[in-house]
Amino acid sequence: MSHFQHSAKERFLRYVQVDTQADPFSNTFPSTEKQFDLSRILVEELQAMGIEEVELDEYGYVYATIPSNVDKEVPTLCFCSHVDTSPDASGTGVKPIIHENYQGQDIALPDDSGIVISPKNFPYLRKQIGNDIITASGTTLLGADDKAGVTAIMNAVYLWMNSPVIPHGKIRILFTPDEEIGRGVNHVDMEKLGADFGFTLDGGERGTFEDQTFSADGVHLTIHGLSAHPGYAKGKMENALKIAGEVLAALPKERLSPEVTEGMQGFVHPVHVEGIGEKTVIQFIIRDFDTAKLKVHEDELEAIVKKVLNNYPGSTYEFVVKEQYRNMKEVVDQHPEIVQNIEAAIRRAGLDPVKGAIRGGTDGSRLSFMGLPCPNIFTGMQGIHSKYEWVALQDIEKASETIVYLAAEWAQS
Repeated sequence: MSHFQHSAKERFLRYVQVDTQADPFSNTFPSTEKQFDLSRILVEELQAMGIEEVELDEYGYVYATIPSNVDKEVPTLCFCSHVDTSPDASGTGVKPIIHENYQGQDIALPDDSGIVISPKNFPYLRKQIGNDIITASGTTLLGADDKAGVTAIMNAVYLWMNSPVIPHGKIRILFTPDEEIGRGVNHVDMEKLGADFGFTLDGGERGTFEDQTFSADGVHLTIHGLSAHPGYAKGKMENALKIAGEVLAALPKERLSPEVTEGMQGFVHPVHVEGIGEKTVIQFIIRDFDTAKLKVHEDELEAIVKKVLNNYPGSTYEFVVKEQYRNMKEVVDQHPEIVQNIEAAIRRAGLDPVKGAIRGGTDGSRLSFMGLPCPNIFTGMQGIHSKYEWVALQDIEKASETIVYLAAEWAQS
């Protein structure tokens, strides 16, 4: 598709400079008002490209429709990315830098010379010789997660609207807020969306796609200790903070922890501790590709809690499990044509398709179980959630080409 004029460069540089960081401690939806700033820009740009059916709703979702240009019934496809960025690193004042015609060197970021993006730490850089690498300046994340995906979709819209000879059925565009804090599809109107198959653009190396994710639960463990004046606590006090510490210390260290697992292995991971001597709460995330194993991991965690509490007869606990999301593969496998068409589209874009699994979740995990089978497609993003984040412009463009070909696969089948 080299004969097409891409618009990805200008779009991406514009989008990453809009601060859209999500806030996990907010009770609003979206969690930050500033996410609307990018959503409004996207609405304006979609309308400027001639798309008549565009909506920004009260929750910050952007819906848009590109009408079919073929004279037969084909499935309606949805392409989805999230506008928010991670709370793990600052997203304020992003200064994108283009390192043109990259030649394999280390990239030291100018605003913090200690931040060096090197092929030693990012071997994928060795595949980027001659490409244009985009980074932040060293004090913020870049926001390629997921503004690379947003850009790829918007660039594809540009190609569809300016190249009417490319066949496609009806296409729905969906941009979501708050994906980074697990709330991205909480208020998606599935009836309004009206799509048959969906695809998130929220992946890594070019040519890759994922048809499965972790299944995920959360555990909210509350420990109720016995409080007493510390000067007169002998034989009375059972400190909930110390009990919590014993529970954490008893977690497996050689297995079932993120630090020692990879591939298809699951884990139990404490993410937040808060409390006082009388009451302490530990929040865990439980992950595995095999949904049935979540219960096994949770039972093991609860057994640890009970064993620790055996030494504190006056203390009690509450162990509350909450479902978070499930492995999309359980849904995607029911529609083998999805993977077949993704692989064909990636090949048409001049790449070798590589199918993988995400050690995490995407909006697509939940959308799949809301009735929209929704695997994940590459964007090129690397070093996400950190000041080391980078992406190659050419990878974003290849992602755009891939989804244009993907829509054509359905229209021509």
